[in-house]
Order: sequence, then C-alpha cells, then structure tokens
Amino acid sequence: MKKVLVGGCFDLLHFGHFTFLKKAAAAGDKLIIALEPDEFIKKKKKRKPIHNQQQRAEILKSLRFVDEVILLPFFKKDDDYFQLIEKIRPDIVAVTAGDPHIKNKIEQAKKIGATVKVVTPLLKGYSTNEIIFSD
Repeated sequence: MKKVLVGGCFDLLHFGHFTFLKKAAAAGDKLIIALEPDEFIKKKKKRKPIHNQQQRAEILKSLRFVDEVILLPFFKKDDDYFQLIEKIRPDIVAVTAGDPHIKNKIEQAKKIGATVKVVTPLLKGYSTNEIIFSD
C-alpha cells in the first residue's frame, strides 16, 4: 500500500485545494493529511483562521479520497516535521509546483526512502488570502 502525505492549513477549502488533494490521492493508495494548527495560521499566514483546526479536519475527512487527517501541534523547527515523517513513513510526499519548502521536503523524504512528487501546478486565483481579501 502506497501512502501519500500532504501538509497544509486548508483553512478555506477551495478548488485549488480540492484539485491538489485529489491528484495527491491518485498518486497512491492512502492519502494522509498533516493539518497545521490555528497557531500556524496566526503566526505564519498573519491572519485569524476562518475555521478552527477541528472544523478543518472534519471538512477534509468528508472528502471521499482523504483517508486520514493528523492534527499537528505548532512545530517550531523543521526537525519536528522530520520526526512526523519518520513516524508516518509515507512513500510519497505530494506537493504543488513552486512549493517554497520543496528542498527541505526532498531532504527529509530521502532519509526514509520516500519521494517528493509534484502532483499539480499552482492554480492562479485560488489562494485563501486572495479569496478572503479580494474586492
């Protein structure tokens, strides 16, 4: 069974998220989402979450191609993410083209024999911030 791991906030589930998750799921047999906490959105995205982590998890779990959602605590360093990857041991870490953390993800995946796979291009116009703050 090929496990695919993705990570993110998925605060306002939109078409870009849906496309990414569907293509990530198609890359393997089991799709696991590592869901960032509310604190991550506040500190890294510099805004208040629209849905809390538990609500986001319930929304994601309702998608038929999502097999598991892991609620993450707030990680302060990259090593925390590596420990998570070591524990889950995915075969594939799925990303969107242009992922700003791809180098780190490739390095972490190599350590456990996994691969990083770009499953979709970045779809323009589908970012939570663009949707929230558009005219």
